[in-house]
Amino acid sequence: MPEVELSAGVVEYEDSGGDGPVLVLLHGVAMDGSLWRKVVAELRPDYRCVVPTLPLGGHRRPMKPDADLSVLGVARLVAEFLERLDLHDVALAMNDWGGAQALVADGRTERIGRLVITSCEAFDNFPPGLPGSNLVASAKVPGGLTAAFTLLKLRSMRRLPMTWGWMSKRPVDHDVMDGWFRPVWESADIRRDLRKYVLSAPPKSELLRWAEKLREFEGPALVAWAAEDKVMPPEHGRRLAELLPGARHVEIPDSYTLIPEDRPAELAAHMAEFLARTA
Repeated sequence: MPEVELSAGVVEYEDSGGDGPVLVLLHGVAMDGSLWRKVVAELRPDYRCVVPTLPLGGHRRPMKPDADLSVLGVARLVAEFLERLDLHDVALAMNDWGGAQALVADGRTERIGRLVITSCEAFDNFPPGLPGSNLVASAKVPGGLTAAFTLLKLRSMRRLPMTWGWMSKRPVDHDVMDGWFRPVWESADIRRDLRKYVLSAPPKSELLRWAEKLREFEGPALVAWAAEDKVMPPEHGRRLAELLPGARHVEIPDSYTLIPEDRPAELAAHMAEFLARTA
């Protein structure tokens, strides 16, 4: 897997290559870029799909001990990633993790031409819903993350509402989830990185300021939300689309938060239509 040295440490990524428009796809907490594997399979013939594994717990290379892994800190790493790979006019897509919205508030959109926002953290829904609250509670207790993720070795525990049961309507392949969780299972440094992020949610006033700054994004945007989402309220998708000038909003049925898992073909079709229309 290719990797790039950033200020916080080494970030691994996948790159489908090719001369097509660049699509950068971002995943959520305790996952890696494989979240997008089914969508990439649909889009790679026409787009260069670049999928970094962010330092959100599913990463295999620990960050530097002094790395800023706050929500805004990780968002700035995304901006640094785009710069280091010299990517321009990027279509930036996000699912579950909403921190990339902070790039707009931070004024770091010069390399971003379009946004694709799918069910993710927004407004004051940081950490999101029951799973997010459970993760924060675990991170606050010494050894809590170790205990919480050790329970996820029991596959039956993965479908509980407080873990991953409300994240996808259909169970994610266990081999994929094992890959997501293994870094936390095996590395104290990865758990340190994850804890830093999980406990970094800014005040509500700051989160709402980030959302308001989306009004300043001048490029096209697609907001695709899971109609049955139990963690990221569908109302938030509609509100985001109202904030973004000229945004298109669609709701995808029969899906929870992880639309790239539940309805990858439908999501890819919406993305392809949007990207072609706004090229």
